[in-house]
Amino acid sequence: MRTATFICGARLLICCALLTSPATLLADAPKSPAVAAEGSPIILIQNATILTVSHGTIERGSILIKDGKIAEVGASVKAPKDAQIIDAGGQFVMPGIIDCHSHIAVDGSVNEGSVSVSSTVNIGDVLNPDDVDIYRDLAGGVTVANVLHGSANAIGGQTIVIKLRWGQPASRLPFEGALPGIKFALGENPKRSNFSRGTARYPATRMGVEETIRGAFTEARDYKASWDGYNKRTASGEKNLIPPRRDLRLEPLVEVLEGKRYVHSHCYREDEILMLLRVAKEFGFKVRTFQHVLEGYKVADEIAASGAGASTFSDWWAYKVEAYDAIPYNAALMTRRGVLVSVNSDDAEEATHLNQEAAKSIKFGGLSHDEALKLVTLNPAIQLGIDKRVGTIDTGKDADLVIYNHDPLSDYAVVQKTLIDGRVYFDRQRDIADRPVREKEKKALLEKEKKAAKKAGEKSEEKKPEEKPKPPQVDDVFGGAR
Repeated sequence: MRTATFICGARLLICCALLTSPATLLADAPKSPAVAAEGSPIILIQNATILTVSHGTIERGSILIKDGKIAEVGASVKAPKDAQIIDAGGQFVMPGIIDCHSHIAVDGSVNEGSVSVSSTVNIGDVLNPDDVDIYRDLAGGVTVANVLHGSANAIGGQTIVIKLRWGQPASRLPFEGALPGIKFALGENPKRSNFSRGTARYPATRMGVEETIRGAFTEARDYKASWDGYNKRTASGEKNLIPPRRDLRLEPLVEVLEGKRYVHSHCYREDEILMLLRVAKEFGFKVRTFQHVLEGYKVADEIAASGAGASTFSDWWAYKVEAYDAIPYNAALMTRRGVLVSVNSDDAEEATHLNQEAAKSIKFGGLSHDEALKLVTLNPAIQLGIDKRVGTIDTGKDADLVIYNHDPLSDYAVVQKTLIDGRVYFDRQRDIADRPVREKEKKALLEKEKKAAKKAGEKSEEKKPEEKPKPPQVDDVFGGAR
C-alpha cells in the first residue's frame, strides 16, 4: 500500500471526477443487477474473437455456458433451444481480469496498525457487498480480486479472494475453495518511523521488521510442535491429556508453515526482498507473491529460484523514496528471467483499466500480446491457486468472461458485458439506459433531503431558547437579613 496521503489524495480526485462527469460510467451504480438466486441460464456468446489465453485466438468463435461453466468453446458451437444468445459480432471475449492486490469491498479501514503482528484479524470478517467499487471494477472487466489487509504491520491480517458478485450478500463474495492468505509488509510502512505520533510502536527500523517476522515464526514453530506432540500422544491412546492453550495470533502462521495459507508481501527494495527470502528459507515456508516488488528486476533470478511470484505496478514510481528505482520495464524483465508476474491495481480506480496497464508491458519490455494478457488473467490465477477454475477460456472452467468492443489491449477498448459464473453482472447498454432513471431518483432524494433540512431549520427558529435561571439574590439567601 502506498502512503496514506498519496492514496487519500488520489481517491479524492477520483471521487470528484466520478460525481461531476456526466459521461463517466457508474457515478451512481444500480443497487442490484438483474441476477436471480437460482441456477445460471444457458448462454451462447457467438461471432466473437475469442482470446483464450491458453490456446490462441479463435476468430468468429462461440462459447456455450451451462450451469455457470464453459460447456463448449470453438468455431462451430451449436446453440441449444433454450439458450440466450449474445451476438458479439466484431467484439472480443477474454477471461475475466483477476486483480491480485485489491482493497475494495471492505467495511472501514484495511489496517489494524496498533501492533506489529496483527495476524488475528481477518478481512473476510468485514466484507462490504454494497461497496460501489465492486460495480465500477466490474465495468472495467474485473471478476476476481485478492482483497488484502493494509501494510502497517510486518505481519498483517488474513486476506481473502472474492468474486465481484455485485448485488449478492457478503457470504456470496468469497471465491469458493480459494486458499486464504496473509499480508506481510516490508520497508517504510511497517516500521512506521515516518508515521508515528507520540510513542513509536516497535519496529522502527528495517532490521526490526526482519526480527519481528523471525520472532513470530519462532513462536509459531514452537506452538506447532506443542500441538503436533499433543495430537500424536492423543492418537496413540493416551488419556487425560491437557491440550496446549490456543493462540489465535500464531494459528495463521502455523497454517503458513503447513502450506495452508499463502504469504503476500508488500515490498519495494531489493535488500528487503532478499531478506524475506532468507527468513522464509530458514523457517521452511514459501512466499507466494511479492506485491509491488518495484526493484524485483534487480533480483529477478533469486525470486524465480525461490518459486515466488511477483505482482507489480505497470509504471508507477517516485511517489515516495522507496519507489525511486522503479522502472516500467520491471514486469517484462522479471518475466524474461522466469518469474511468474501479474499486474495489479492496489487502487479501486486503477482496477477499472487493468487491461491497459497490462498492455504497457508490450511497449515497455516487448512482451507479446498473449504474454501481456496473462499478466491480468492466467498469471494472477496461478498466484492465487485458482487457475483450475479461472484465468483462461477452456471447457469446464467458470464462465467468468469479459466482452470488449475492441481488442482488450487497445486504448479504445470498452467493456460491454462482464459475466461471473455465467451471469451478466455488468451490461453497458443496460447501465446507460438506466442512467436517466437513477439521475431522476437521485434528484428526488436530494430535493427531499433539502426540504427536510429546511423544515428542521424553521422549527429550530420557532423554538424559543430557554431562559437561564437568575443567580440567587442576597435577600433570598439570607432571608432579608444583612
